[in-house]
Amino acid sequence: MGRLTGGDPSLLRRINSAVVLHALRAATVSPDFQDHGDGTDPDHAPEPVPGCATLTDLTRVTGLSRPTVEGVVEGLTADGLVVEMPAEEGGVRRQGRPARRFRFRAEAGHLLGVEIGAHRVAALLSDLDGRPLGSTVREVSEKASADERLERVRTAVADLLRRSGVARYSLRAVGVGSPGIVEADGTVHLCTALPGWTGLRLGERLRRSFRCPVLVENDANTAAVAEHWKGAAAGSDDVVYVVAGLSPGAGALIGGRLHRGFGGAAGEIGALHLLGREASPEEVLSTTDEPLNPLDENQVARVFALARADDTRARAAVDRFIRRLVHDVAALVLALDPEVVVVGGWATGLDGILDPLRDELARYCLRPPQVAQSLLGEAAVVTGALRLALDHVEEELFAVESTVTARRAGH
Repeated sequence: MGRLTGGDPSLLRRINSAVVLHALRAATVSPDFQDHGDGTDPDHAPEPVPGCATLTDLTRVTGLSRPTVEGVVEGLTADGLVVEMPAEEGGVRRQGRPARRFRFRAEAGHLLGVEIGAHRVAALLSDLDGRPLGSTVREVSEKASADERLERVRTAVADLLRRSGVARYSLRAVGVGSPGIVEADGTVHLCTALPGWTGLRLGERLRRSFRCPVLVENDANTAAVAEHWKGAAAGSDDVVYVVAGLSPGAGALIGGRLHRGFGGAAGEIGALHLLGREASPEEVLSTTDEPLNPLDENQVARVFALARADDTRARAAVDRFIRRLVHDVAALVLALDPEVVVVGGWATGLDGILDPLRDELARYCLRPPQVAQSLLGEAAVVTGALRLALDHVEEELFAVESTVTARRAGH
């Protein structure tokens, strides 16, 4: 945060507020928050209340003085971020005055995650702790124009907010997962999956609908973040998430941080076939002389169904597809050495993907990673988008600097 001087009182107040608010948000029944009250007899201390803390708790945990903590709590209460709990909710002391207890008001604001895909848009609403409050999914045509797709997003979000009883002005941040190479300002540099998406100032367009920060990220990146947060890669800091389909892509976390690359193009494994001028993915899985439509999932499912029925051409096409997938994933594994590879996308709903991938990675990679199927499935992108919004709030309100999705300065 830079060096503080005597001329920085407002910055110091903000830092103190963030420290106290972070401590309140983290308040649990752990030993750090099991005090003996506010100077009363320790033998008659109240039972600790999950999610609450006394002024004595906060003074000890933050290292700030008692008067400073009292002043900060008063300010946060006035701002609506903290509330004092009624005495009866904290238990009854047998003697002495009850300790004043406070809690962070997760309901003081809301977060929104949005997925924009070829066939659907989805939205997920939560409180400031990331607890889901509602969700919605709307189908959309893969041929829809950019304006039509964005209007679908707006109507879906408006309906979700209405059904949840949440006012739009209470949104603190909105995270968005979208196909394509996404620049730091939310502009889509390149996208072949959605009509009219290349060059779209997506962040700017969406900010017109929300009076809060809008953070736009590549969909594979948001899915990787989601699986790290509450999916198959939870607890692993070096992760590759692979979108297995005819338009493959990948997102990666290195050392617990999302890796975007210099211009946001990291993980675009769908272009690897160009290096050897090989057949495109649409041609690889075709059983005819015509390439498949990469957005037609039913067409792809029919090829896999024919392969299971021992159709010779379909079986050969599926084998080619799996070999190509192994080639693409192995390139990332050799470069990044992840602990876990999570496979998602529509292909994971089809038989025969994971076992061959494990076997082939064991053959080609110096240190084969764990290979797991996505636990979040279709919800991965929208869940990761919500995490984008949550990370933003954690940086802004709680001075958390080690968020998964934070961008480096200048990117």
